Amino acid sequence: MSKEQRHFDLIVIGGGPGGYASALYGSATGMNVALIEMNKIGGTCLHVGCIPAKELLETASVLRTVRNAKEFGVITSEPALNLSKTMERKQKIIDQLTKGVEGLLERRKVTVFNGIGNLLPNREVSIQGIDGSGITISADHVILASGSKPRTIPGFQIDGHRIITSDELLSLSEIPKSVAIIGGGAIGVEFASTLNDFGSKVTILEALPEILAGCDIDLSKTVRRSFKKRGITVLTGCTVKGHTKKDDGITLHLNDGELDVETVVVSIGRRPFTDLLGLTETGITVDERGFIPVDELCRTNEDGIYAIGDVIDTPQLAHVAFAEAIMVVKHLCGEVATPIDYGKVPWAIYCHPEVAFAGLTELEAKEDGYEIEVSKHRFTGNGRAMIVGETEGLVKVIAEKSQNGQSGQILGVHMVGPWVTEQIGQGYLAINWEATVDEVAEFIQPHPTMSELFGETVLALTGRALHG
Repeated sequence: MSKEQRHFDLIVIGGGPGGYASALYGSATGMNVALIEMNKIGGTCLHVGCIPAKELLETASVLRTVRNAKEFGVITSEPALNLSKTMERKQKIIDQLTKGVEGLLERRKVTVFNGIGNLLPNREVSIQGIDGSGITISADHVILASGSKPRTIPGFQIDGHRIITSDELLSLSEIPKSVAIIGGGAIGVEFASTLNDFGSKVTILEALPEILAGCDIDLSKTVRRSFKKRGITVLTGCTVKGHTKKDDGITLHLNDGELDVETVVVSIGRRPFTDLLGLTETGITVDERGFIPVDELCRTNEDGIYAIGDVIDTPQLAHVAFAEAIMVVKHLCGEVATPIDYGKVPWAIYCHPEVAFAGLTELEAKEDGYEIEVSKHRFTGNGRAMIVGETEGLVKVIAEKSQNGQSGQILGVHMVGPWVTEQIGQGYLAINWEATVDEVAEFIQPHPTMSELFGETVLALTGRALHG
């Protein structure tokens, strides 16, 4: 390895959303930044996560639309899925976005190293290049943003054919006739929704009492009812004891019987990927679940070393990693950096029907000791929802109970239904800015739109609803 030394203001290890955001934001402040990525710029989100998963979900949406076209008076033949064409389109989008980020890094004069970065003492990083070359660099500050990997189940060897994770599912060459998805969280329900629309017989196996743990119960139950109508089987309180491979598939041994399927998708979350950071050379530790402990400003226990994104125990969301990147760079520049309130961040789940929420659930608000008021309105009476033919779902708003004529603060906004991932923004703003019911009720909602339902739901909390 070359002992050539190069010093930077900031070194970022990991080129996913948190990593490249750190590099871009840092360079915008005038810093000399180095970014190290062992695979492709964009990380999990761009290559085997958010972007490809949502492209497949959009393909599924187009399929549903064409299948239902006759309801609009549009006569078509029965649509068929050309999976290879779908995958080509998915890859084209990924390539375009990758080139875009790479171009931004180049224009911002970020030095990009393609290799494995190992953290050394005194904020030095050794880089083992993909081409076999080696170099050691140093910096005033280092941000660890190496991301995550799919969690696996002991005894379930990922073979890329019968037993797969999200990584393999997003590059399928053919659609399996039957699929068991182990895990009913956000990733699991998105894949269930996609594969159902693509023609697979789907079964979700969830160990907890309900799918979409962490969501308000009204959202979880709505999705579950919708899935039942679509023919997706959901087994909750279900644990997988083992499996037997066969020539034509797999038999899963459950706590209550057996299930024969062609393919098993292991979707039980993601683990922090700190394997190659070389932390043993430093004083930085990981906790019992593999996360790097940090404080409210994402500082590790080593001076000048920060960690963000999926390697720390915060919501594993690309937009959270973006926010952490900006906060950290502001802090190391000596600017005001406000710690992130992780209990308020917006969530978006892109199954059909979509799910989006921010703030406290009804149960959480009660457990926190709030006296609350709850308002719920369904999309069945929304004009735009009726026009597009998507009336399943609801908007639920949780607020402090009004007292002495003063309306309470909005604590939680929960949505399930058409396009709600595009509507949660105003709900998040209301919660993040600690707005009251009366303040938000004055928002003017354009008509006819899906977003009117949020306005109507809040207006109902004033006791003077228009349509409820």
